[in-house]
Amino acid sequence: MGIVYKGWDPAISRSVAIKAITKASLDASELKQVMDRFRREAQAVGRLVHPRIVQIYDYGEDPETAYIVMELVNGKTLEQHLMQEVCYEIREVGEIIRQLLDGIGHAHNEGIVHRDIKPSNIMINFDGRIKISDFGIAHIESSNLTKTGEVFGTLHYMAPEQFLGADVDKLADLYSIGVIAYELLTGSKPFYGSKAMVMQQVLNDQPANPSLLNPKLSPLIDEVLHKALAKRREDRFQSAPEFSQAFREALDASLSLNSDERAAIPAAPDSTALLNAARLLNTQVAKPAIEQVDLFLEMAGDSAISVDTGVKKARLLAIDDEERILSALKSLFRNRYHVFATTDGNKALDFLGRYQMHVIISDQRMPVMPGVELLRRSREISPRSVRILLTGYSDLAAIVGSINDGEVYRFVSKPWDNSELQRIVAEAATIALELADTKAEVAAVPDKIDAGILVIDSNEEIFRVTRELIGGLCPVSYAANLEAAIVTMQSQEIAVVIADVDFAQRQLTAMLKFLKQDHPQILTIVITTASDSEFVIELINQAQIFRFLNKPVSVRLLKAHVHAALQRYLTYRQAPQLAAEHQVAPSDEKRVSPLGQGILDSIKSLRGRWFGT
Repeated sequence: MGIVYKGWDPAISRSVAIKAITKASLDASELKQVMDRFRREAQAVGRLVHPRIVQIYDYGEDPETAYIVMELVNGKTLEQHLMQEVCYEIREVGEIIRQLLDGIGHAHNEGIVHRDIKPSNIMINFDGRIKISDFGIAHIESSNLTKTGEVFGTLHYMAPEQFLGADVDKLADLYSIGVIAYELLTGSKPFYGSKAMVMQQVLNDQPANPSLLNPKLSPLIDEVLHKALAKRREDRFQSAPEFSQAFREALDASLSLNSDERAAIPAAPDSTALLNAARLLNTQVAKPAIEQVDLFLEMAGDSAISVDTGVKKARLLAIDDEERILSALKSLFRNRYHVFATTDGNKALDFLGRYQMHVIISDQRMPVMPGVELLRRSREISPRSVRILLTGYSDLAAIVGSINDGEVYRFVSKPWDNSELQRIVAEAATIALELADTKAEVAAVPDKIDAGILVIDSNEEIFRVTRELIGGLCPVSYAANLEAAIVTMQSQEIAVVIADVDFAQRQLTAMLKFLKQDHPQILTIVITTASDSEFVIELINQAQIFRFLNKPVSVRLLKAHVHAALQRYLTYRQAPQLAAEHQVAPSDEKRVSPLGQGILDSIKSLRGRWFGT
C-alpha cells in the first residue's frame, strides 16, 4: 500500500512508525479502494488501546499524500520467523496463541473484526510480546464500507464464510487463529494446494489430527483445533476467551505427556503440598529431592519439611530468567519467608492459580512473557498479592503499562541494595498478610457518589472533558494551582485526584507524595509528557500513582481510568484496610524542604475529613 518510515516524535521523545501513501503512485481505478482501506485502518485501530495491538497515534491526509503515525514495533513478523524455519515448543505456541486471542478478543469487544489474521500481520517484539497489525480490511460495526458479497482475507487463513462472500464476524478471526495454531504445532497448514483446492478442502474436508503429525500432542488438542476449524459457525468457539481456555487446557494435557515434573498437586496448602509445589517450580531437576526443596523452603530438623502453622509466614514467588538472580533472592529471603522461584512465567501463573502467594517479585524483561504481562495476569489470578517489579533498564512504556495493567506496588532497580529490597519486601509482606483474608467484593459504581474528583491543571481542558465524561455521577472540581487544590480538599471529600504534573512538577509531586501518606484511599491519576523513567518510578514508589496518562490524552482511557478509580475508592469504603496497599512510608520531617513542609502541614490539616482518617 505504501512505504513505512521509522520516525521520531520530538513532542514526547519516542520512536514511531509512519505508514505513508503517495496518491499519484496509485492507478485512478484503485485510488478510492486503497484510500478507503487506509482510512479504515486508522479508524479501526484508533479506537483500540491494548498491549497486543499496534497502536495508532495520528492520521493525516492532503491532496497528495496520506499517512498514519503508529507504534514502532522492534522485531519480526511471525511469517518471517516461520520462513527461517523457526520451530516453537508447545509452551511457546501456547503463549503466542494466548496473546493473539487476548488482543483479538479486545478488538471484538470494541466492535472490530480484523478479517485478515495471518502470520505476516503478527509482529513478535524482541522481548517476545505479540502485536497484531494491519487492520486495513477490518470491519467496524458502525461502518457501512463493506458490501455483501465482497471477499476479504488471505487464502490459507480464510474461514468458509469468507470464501462464500457471506457476512463475516468475529468467528472468522477465531478460525484464522485456529489455522495459525495448527500450523505452529504441526509444522504444516491444515489445508494446502491451489486456490481451488484449498477452497474445496475448507468447505468440505476435515484436516488431519494434529496429534498424528506431532506425537508430543495430546488427543485433546485434536478436539480443540477441529472445533476451531469447524465448517459451521455455530460449531466453533464463540469467543476468544472460550477458545483460549480450551487451548490452554489441551496444551497442559500435551505437556503432561512429555514431562514427569507435572504431577498433580494436592489442593490443600499443607506442608506436603508446599513440598510438591517447590518441586514443581524448581528448574534444577537433576538434584536430589531434598536439595531441591532446600532451595525454596526452610529446613526443619534433619530431613523433614514443615510449615509452622502457629506463625503465619508470608509466601514469596520470584520470577526471573536468570538463575543467579533467583539464587540471590532465595539466599536473601529464605530465612524469613517461604520462597518459591522459577524462570518460567507460564509455570508461575499456573502455580498462582493453585496457591495463594503474598508477594510476587518479577523481572521486567524476560523471553516469551515480559514481566509487565506476567504481573497483569497475576493481578487477575491473585488480586490480593502485592506485586514488585525488578527492572534493569528504562523502558518508560513498560513502566507505565505495569502500573496501568499490573498495579505494581514498588519498582526495584537492578542491581539492588539488599537492605532497601528487604525493607520493601517486608512492607509488601505485611500488607499482603493483612489483606490475605479480606473478603470485600469489588464495589459497584452507583448512579450518584458524594465523594468528588479534583482536576489540578494549568488550564481547564481536562476538567471540562472529565466533567462531561462523568455526566453528573459525582462532583468534579478544578484547581489551577496547588493552593487552590488544598482549599478544595479542605471543603469536600475527594475520591480521585487527576493531576497534570508538567506545569508544576516539583510542587505537585511533593503534594502527591504527602497526600498518599495520610490519605492512601485517594486514587491519583497523573497526566504527563515526561520521558524520564526515573521520575516516573519515583512517583510510583513514593506516591503510589493509580494510573498514568500520556499526552495527548485519550478520552476513552481517561474515562476508563476514572471509573476504575471511583470503583476502587468505593471498595476501600467497604474495607478500609485494603487501602494499605497504596500507603507510603511517612517522610522524615527533619529532611523536608521549607516548600515541602508547607505542603505537608496543609495535607495534615485535612485529617478527619474523609473515611478511615
